[in-house]
Amino acid sequence: MNKEGEESIIAGRSDAQPAAPVALHELVSAKCGAQGFSTGTATFQPAAELPCHKHAFSEAATIMSGEAVFRVEGRQYRLRPFDCIHVPAGAAHAARNASPRELLIVHTSFATPMPSREWVEDAFAIEDRQFSNPNDNDPEHIVRFEGAPRYGLADGTQFCDLFAGRHGAAGICGGYGEFNPGSSLPCHIHEFDESITIVAGEAICEVMGRRYRLSGGDTAFVPRRCPHRFLNESQGRMAMVWVYAASEPERVVVETRRCTGWRRAGTWDAAPAH
Repeated sequence: MNKEGEESIIAGRSDAQPAAPVALHELVSAKCGAQGFSTGTATFQPAAELPCHKHAFSEAATIMSGEAVFRVEGRQYRLRPFDCIHVPAGAAHAARNASPRELLIVHTSFATPMPSREWVEDAFAIEDRQFSNPNDNDPEHIVRFEGAPRYGLADGTQFCDLFAGRHGAAGICGGYGEFNPGSSLPCHIHEFDESITIVAGEAICEVMGRRYRLSGGDTAFVPRRCPHRFLNESQGRMAMVWVYAASEPERVVVETRRCTGWRRAGTWDAAPAH
C-alpha cells in the first residue's frame, strides 16, 4: 500500500488470456488508499456470463472492447464499446459476453473502496430491449457513447460524461476523454480521489513533479488535492476513462508549476501498484 495522499500507478491487463470464464482485475481500491470508490476490469471469455447479483452501492460498467448483454431485473440491453450502464444499489443484474468468439472487457466503477457482491436468484422475466435505452421510471441508466454530448476541457481534447449524479449515480461519476497529439489538460486539483485508465495510445501523467508513462489499460490513482495533469506527447490519439469519487465532475485549475516544478523527474514506465 502506498503512503496516504500519494499517487499510485497500476499496470494494465496482461495480453495473456485469463483462465477463468470471467476474470476480475482490481485497479483502484482501498489497497492503494482510495476513499469512497474503486475501479477495475472484468474480462469475459466468449459467451461467458457473470450471474445475477446486487450491490449495496452504485456501480457503473463501461464497455472497453467487445459487445455485452446486461440484464437489470430482467430488462436486457446490448452495449457496444464505451457505452455505459449505471446500476443503482439494490438492483439485481447480470452480464454476458454477446460474442461466441471474441473477449469482452468491461471497466467497472463502484461507490465503495472495498467492492463486494451478493448473489441472488435470477427469477425475472426477460424483456429484450436490444439497443434501446431504459424508460424514465427504470432505476438503471444507459449513456450510448455514439450520441453522448461532447465538450472540450482544453485545445485538442474532447470529453463526454458517461455516468453521474444527474443520471442516478450516488458517490461516483466518470466519463471518456480523448487527446489529439500535443494536447494536454491544465494542471488542476479535485476535492476527491480520481482513477484514470488509458484505453488508447500513450499518456504522460504529471503529479507534483513526478512523470509517468501509461498505455494499454495502465491506471493512475490520484488522491484528492494532488495537482496533476495528463499530456499526449505522442504522434497518435490518446484516450482515457476517468472516474471520480463524487457524484458530479469538478476541477480547479492551478498553476502549471504545481504539476511540473516541485522536483525534477524523468519518465518511468508504468509499474505494479505500490
